[in-house]
Amino acid sequence: MEATGKSRGDWILHGEFHQTVAYLSDHKKMMGFNPFCHSVELTDTENVYKWLFRVTDPQNNPFDVIFYVEQSEEPLLELPENMEHTETAELSKEIINRYTVGKTIRWKHHPVADQIDDPAKYLFEGKAFANMNMRPAEGGKTRVQLDLKVDVRFILYPAFRIIPEPILHAMTNAAISIIMQASTNSMFHSINKDFKNITNA
Repeated sequence: MEATGKSRGDWILHGEFHQTVAYLSDHKKMMGFNPFCHSVELTDTENVYKWLFRVTDPQNNPFDVIFYVEQSEEPLLELPENMEHTETAELSKEIINRYTVGKTIRWKHHPVADQIDDPAKYLFEGKAFANMNMRPAEGGKTRVQLDLKVDVRFILYPAFRIIPEPILHAMTNAAISIIMQASTNSMFHSINKDFKNITNA
């Protein structure tokens, strides 16, 4: 079965912009605050990380999900309407400098050659995609907007195979979204101690 989970957040961090960007760019630190992330490590490929998520289904049956995620950074641009759909690579340095309003940290799935799925051990591959947009806010603060999506393909424990697939698919998507939203909220709640305060935007 394939399932998709999504989470979003919009916060004001009481920290200066460049300090906040540097903090949130620390991939291992950030994922270390995720309660479902059992481990995170940098792979031999530059800027590619391996996540191991350990979760349980509604009957407390455990299963593991491995993600390979590439992190990159780029300017956050607010372009005029006639340039909105232009690729960043096609823009001149002058245009980029003129319309940069912040920075984006991007996560995307990194394909690997090795077989990851091992259904007998309830081990599965996930794919993660995220944009974290950061921009300066008044009073030496930083606004952070996160949009995260994960795709997971897995085999259910036998007890769930009696449920009609459309219902089961909807239930699974909802459950994964709840897990991802809870983990996102927990991450930003945990970093609160390193900033003066974090509030919802």
